[in-house]
Amino acid sequence: MDNILTKYAALLVNYCLEIKEGDKLFVRSTTLAEPLVREVFRLALRAGAVVEVDLEFRERNRILLQEAGESQLRYVPALYGMAMESFDAYLFIRAPFNLREDQSSDAAKSKIVQEANKPAQQAYFERTATRALKRNLCQFPTIASAQEAGMSLEEYEHFVYGACKLYDEDPMQSWLNVRKAQQGIVDLLNSREKIHYKGDGTDITFSTKGRTWINSDGKTNMPSGEVYTSPVEDSVNGVVHFTYPALYMGHEVEGVTLWVKDGYIERWEAKRGKDLLDRVFQIEGTRRFGEAAIGTNYSIGRFSRNILFDEKIGGTIHMAIGQSYLQTGGKNESPVHWDMIADMKQGGEIFADGELIYADGQFCGPLKL
Repeated sequence: MDNILTKYAALLVNYCLEIKEGDKLFVRSTTLAEPLVREVFRLALRAGAVVEVDLEFRERNRILLQEAGESQLRYVPALYGMAMESFDAYLFIRAPFNLREDQSSDAAKSKIVQEANKPAQQAYFERTATRALKRNLCQFPTIASAQEAGMSLEEYEHFVYGACKLYDEDPMQSWLNVRKAQQGIVDLLNSREKIHYKGDGTDITFSTKGRTWINSDGKTNMPSGEVYTSPVEDSVNGVVHFTYPALYMGHEVEGVTLWVKDGYIERWEAKRGKDLLDRVFQIEGTRRFGEAAIGTNYSIGRFSRNILFDEKIGGTIHMAIGQSYLQTGGKNESPVHWDMIADMKQGGEIFADGELIYADGQFCGPLKL
């Protein structure tokens, strides 16, 4: 375990965040991830960085929302705010105690916290878009995440570390290989303007004119393996059906179908959890799409109820309601960015400017991964 965590930390520090001498690094996680945080701290110091660490304890957010008054809820944690505005690198290690602890949180109080953090969030989006703030989101295996995925903790550890290619002799080289393999796909997509997703219950088109497709190669998410963009906001038309459950703030919605006209989500249905959609679609910016993407990581072979992994599953597409990515040219703004996933392996197709480029979960011809 010590060896795998050292390899993990080395990948995060040297490849994902490219830590250099003099960098200011902000590491955020929970106390459960202390073994990995310690190794990241060690290697970042060796690289010459200044490192600040924020480790959350169990139910910190739930207690805040339960006990704090309005002035306390509007307080932005000083270290977080400073890091978003002026630090060089930000590492967020997911390591949850309980993925359901916020289910009964007061929605009005949560909204106050979201509004208070909006300037820091905006700084985050603007600075990560240009890599002025090098950021990475990754996972430390915990019992809560293993239970959510339907695995033992040992199985889940192997799942996480395998998806990050930590069992490879040289994980950094493995991710460089991913970058190279995906670049041809990105180059093709960036030469086209109209994309058409067709699949089980899905027939939706959107324009990417003036937008950029991004090669997600592990720099900003670990693991990664996707190509993504932000569609032109008013260009999305049709219907999209998401075959995988969608999770938001500890709640699950299943069988989501969205009907879209000129970029605006006019109607929605769900087999289970529609009341959550009803609430989320009242939030600013959520009735437009901030992302359209294609998962390319065929080594993630199962659904784990963790979007960091699930949106990368090879043979899937996903679209996110809400906040766009500035680095793609997206303009939609929202406190929400909620990814929803559809399987494409059973007859799914993608067309680019009318040309079939993807069928049954695989890119066609020389683009096949």
